[in-house]
Amino acid sequence: MKKFFALAMLAFATISLFAQNISLDDVVYYRYMPRRISGLRPMADGESYSRISDDGTKILRCSYKTGEVAETLFDLATARGKKLTSFSDYIISPDGKNILIGTNQQAIYRRSATATYYIYNVRNRTLEPLSKKGDLQEVPKFSPDGTMIAFIRDNNIFLVKLLFNNAESQITTDGQFNHIINGKPDWVYEEEFEYNCAYDFSSDSQMLAWVRFDETNVRTFAFQYFKGTAPEMTDYQLYPGVYEYKYPKAGERNSKVSVHSFDIKSRVTRQLNVPTDSNTYIPRIQFTGEADKLAVLTLNRHQNQCDIYMVNPRSGIAKLAVRETSDKYIETSFLHHIDFSGRQFVLLSERDGFAHLYLYTSGGQLIRQLTHGQFVVTDYYGTDAAGQNFYYASNEGSPLEQYIYVVDAKGKRTKLTNNKGFNEATFSDGCKYFVNTFSDLNTPTVTALYSASGKQIRVLEDNAALRDAYAKLNIAKPELFSFTTSEGVQLNGWMVKPASFDANKKYPVLMYQYSGPGNQQVHNSWDNGNARGLIWEHRLAQKGYIVVCVDGRGTGGRGADFQKCTYMTMGDKESKDQVETALYLGSLPYIDKDRIAIWGWSFGGFNTIMSMTEGRPVFRCGVAVAPVTDWRFYDSAYTERYMRTPQENPDGYDISPLHRFQKLHGDLLICHGLADDNVHFQNTAELAEQLTQANIQFEMQTYTNRNHGIFGGNTRRHLFTRIENFLDKHLLK
Repeated sequence: MKKFFALAMLAFATISLFAQNISLDDVVYYRYMPRRISGLRPMADGESYSRISDDGTKILRCSYKTGEVAETLFDLATARGKKLTSFSDYIISPDGKNILIGTNQQAIYRRSATATYYIYNVRNRTLEPLSKKGDLQEVPKFSPDGTMIAFIRDNNIFLVKLLFNNAESQITTDGQFNHIINGKPDWVYEEEFEYNCAYDFSSDSQMLAWVRFDETNVRTFAFQYFKGTAPEMTDYQLYPGVYEYKYPKAGERNSKVSVHSFDIKSRVTRQLNVPTDSNTYIPRIQFTGEADKLAVLTLNRHQNQCDIYMVNPRSGIAKLAVRETSDKYIETSFLHHIDFSGRQFVLLSERDGFAHLYLYTSGGQLIRQLTHGQFVVTDYYGTDAAGQNFYYASNEGSPLEQYIYVVDAKGKRTKLTNNKGFNEATFSDGCKYFVNTFSDLNTPTVTALYSASGKQIRVLEDNAALRDAYAKLNIAKPELFSFTTSEGVQLNGWMVKPASFDANKKYPVLMYQYSGPGNQQVHNSWDNGNARGLIWEHRLAQKGYIVVCVDGRGTGGRGADFQKCTYMTMGDKESKDQVETALYLGSLPYIDKDRIAIWGWSFGGFNTIMSMTEGRPVFRCGVAVAPVTDWRFYDSAYTERYMRTPQENPDGYDISPLHRFQKLHGDLLICHGLADDNVHFQNTAELAEQLTQANIQFEMQTYTNRNHGIFGGNTRRHLFTRIENFLDKHLLK
């Protein structure tokens, strides 16, 4: 036995000797990211999908039946005309004859960007500019018949007719920065309703419709740009520049919105009679499969009533089809899972307490509820050509997992993916096939091709190299766990321990969380942690930490009651649950209750400070990155959805770091980008002043010209070095 034990210890020492440690560069430069199929798009024939080649130089057409490459649609090397060295985006016309190739992409905000687009003729292999009148375009879109392309430039809509030698015409003329926007959302719509295009073609390609945003009376926010580096802005070498844009804060004026149509043949423009007032949101429009019906979705300012109108684009007459209401708010996820392109549509609703699918006629008559049960439908993919089978994802069985299902017209439900963990799908046009991406806590993403019956056809990417790389790291497998708080609430979490974990030792803990409404950070998925694969958390574990994440009340995946219990008092229950987590962890024999830290970004930064000011002194220190410190500083659409306005709910708004900073316990580091267009540096500046005047010591790190993501050049490496040094100083003995 002694000999066996000695040999076992020698084997362990040998493994440890050759196991690799994780560097900070591995984390911030994403050296352990899973490979995915780049640019995967279903094609209109329903039998093919397109993708970008691994070297990024080609667009390939692949067969769903086999997964094999059927042909090369575009190749940088053989394209004639304009010589391009790379491309960042592509859009294939519905008839497959042309491809829009996007280059020189420049980000505007989170989801918007300009680019220079070229029209590629697949047959002739020629490239021509989309526009000869301006280099940069936004959100180009083919007409359904493939003969026209619309796009946005300088807040106006333009139309290019391919059958008339790419003749370009201007549809709107009143677009002006910080005043009028046609066909694309303003800042708050883009950020909080999560889209970048607000126009559409009718199904017969004869009409265009769009949302017009008048933000003239929205108040302006400004921040400074300095010369800086990476990139260097030489114009601001001596005097800083100022960026001004319209940003409606909670309780302030929003853009006035209206819906317009354009008859392409007669060139007549009309304003449509959609019932709105100065507080109405129009978060989506889409033409239905019937050319004379434009679906227009409106939300009231409280966002607890959504009306779906069917509008005739020529007469302008709007008919109410569906009215959806909630006693609190309607979660915006329904906007991503609704498709009007046929003669019926499916609506995602929480009307029975859980997000489920409801089938309607195009006129708004309820046909049936498609899914039932105490689980959440998380995605709706579409229906087959006959409109009899409906494909979706849900977390039935566990809020930590997700599977792909089909339900037929009679209500029979079939599970199409059985790998235990997290599944996502991209379905073919007509839903005969789907590409599934699967992972679990210990398995990097596996991408495979399936038939609609759930039969696997071919694995497209198994990330075997990444699995092998992880196997060589000096890490332990992460664990899922749950516990019950003193208030009787069961919470779910994950935990990362050191590879050399010893239950007889006491370890410091770093708690990571986001905690925002409807968000989930705890899944049986590879996409956990600050970076996928928990790579930074494993690095910290190599240094001697245990890293934990727990989803508290208000987070998603567990139904409306669990998520919406934080309504009107955002930050109260969320911070209590993180304190309860620290108390639970401190009760475990292998955790040092006096060395527990908490950190988070954005809402997670807000809840970090909220947890450190909750009143129970459980945290040694905390790191808040880009935190909200008073919801009066944040935008209208997000904040009022969960809090109503400051005028209606002043007590709720006072539940914030700026109003309870006196109770701060533990050492605090705040990090913020000075050019954050989302959570303004104003949040950190005002809290810093309050702490200073109260003589409460803290640390602060700012980043020149950086936005909410705090990246560019060496910035991300500097940020995480700063965070690690701060944590090590306070937690490692």
